[in-house]
Amino acid sequence: MVIAATIRPEAAGDRLGIRHVNEAAFGTSDEADLVDLLRADGFVLFSAVAQVDDQIAGHILFSRMTVETPTGAVPAAALAPLSVMPACQRQGLGSRLIAYGLKRVRDLGERIVIVVGHPAYYPRFGFSSERARPLDHPFPPDVFMALELVPGALDGVHGRVRYPAAFGV
Repeated sequence: MVIAATIRPEAAGDRLGIRHVNEAAFGTSDEADLVDLLRADGFVLFSAVAQVDDQIAGHILFSRMTVETPTGAVPAAALAPLSVMPACQRQGLGSRLIAYGLKRVRDLGERIVIVVGHPAYYPRFGFSSERARPLDHPFPPDVFMALELVPGALDGVHGRVRYPAAFGV
């Protein structure tokens, strides 16, 4: 079953609802704190919510990161976190948030998106651990994935990923 929801960019009044959905989805305040730190440090590229009956039921955030190569920094977007209220999970909200968010960051001119996530979930959106193989990172290889929003954006890109300090990696 697909739940009826409005997917839209985050508005200023959404912050408490976003915090709540991240805490509920992950069972800790870590991801909610990450969102707050990324905002405070100016790394947020795009943030969207899924609204169900006037309540925030889901959230997605994209932030600036880079791949440090021998010839310079290559900009990329980190998809993290993606959260959906437990009662609304497995009803298509996460998928809708990802599709909406990827379109929006592509429209903003982003070329590469990186995610650390479930290897059975993210490939359906085009994310690939194989495509991310030339990137040096501290994660298990099957959960570290890249997506080219522009074909060939990762061609010849070899280097270390640099997340904002808020990620703690």
